[in-house]
Amino acid sequence: MPEDTTQLILYSLACSVPVVLIGALILRATSNRSVTTSMAVLVLIPTLSTLAGIIGVSGLMFTEQLQRTAVVLGIVAAVTVPAAVWLGREQARKMVWEKQIREQERASEQSRRELVAWVSHDLRTPLAGIRAMAEALSDGVVSGQADVASYAEQIGIETNRLSRMVDDLFEMSKINAGALRLELEPVDLRELIDEVLAANRPTAERAQVKLRAEQPDARIVVAANDQALGRVLTNLVSNAIAHTPPGGEVAISAGAADGRAWARVDDTGPGIAEADLPRIFEVAYRGTAARSPVAADGVPTGSGMGLAIAAGLVEAHRGDITAENRPTGSRFEVRLPLSGN
Repeated sequence: MPEDTTQLILYSLACSVPVVLIGALILRATSNRSVTTSMAVLVLIPTLSTLAGIIGVSGLMFTEQLQRTAVVLGIVAAVTVPAAVWLGREQARKMVWEKQIREQERASEQSRRELVAWVSHDLRTPLAGIRAMAEALSDGVVSGQADVASYAEQIGIETNRLSRMVDDLFEMSKINAGALRLELEPVDLRELIDEVLAANRPTAERAQVKLRAEQPDARIVVAANDQALGRVLTNLVSNAIAHTPPGGEVAISAGAADGRAWARVDDTGPGIAEADLPRIFEVAYRGTAARSPVAADGVPTGSGMGLAIAAGLVEAHRGDITAENRPTGSRFEVRLPLSGN
């Protein structure tokens, strides 16, 4: 190799390598910062190291050729650095989005595991009861007419309970899959509350719970699907009745303010433990023993998905649902846009 070529290589390395090392140190120091900064540094390292190598080879003599080269490199840097900043921001947004997706997938997987565990427990219980009673009837263990009628009635109750659980599972699967599509139309919230009140009054009477409504005289028209919104209110009322001891009270109230309507379900039960409030709308989450459903003759304890279904349906209405404790009992509140808002 000619001596001039060897000197050229040595000068180039002597001037460009320090720039690369400095750039590597900067990259390491900014590794925990924004992707945009790292991308800009990565683009500048080869440009500046090239310029440093050319200056070293020229013997620090700023000739006309060196000036032209510096101008070209300056233009390259002016074009590539903004492009690197833009690409860095796009990459950062993509990374944030991917992180959110991974977190949502982990949360969904955790929810699925909890749901499977719940199904394996809560669906087996009524099935075991039905099997035992059916075997007793089949083997002639129960022969008295009154006992047979009682067993048949209990089998019917457990079958209906299983049917409700399956329906809730189907509804929850649609909500989780994002396949729920509601056709919204003007609905008078007061009329819907009256219907929910009438439908749940027999259950409240069997549980020895007073059920009443507090509504304004003026109409409250919301953009909603009457069947889905009725399901929301029914779930909240059923939940309140199940968690209110005999002699207690469940009140439904409604109103409107700031372009949004609200409906509240208040009970006089034991309230909700503070640790349970953040998870009260999760699938199959029933909280602590203090919030366990109150057993009453003929009063179903629910599938464990009522509040989760209510939350999903409210979200499909572009509304909000919250839960909080009162001095006595708890309050669930649904807020929906008024019709035309």
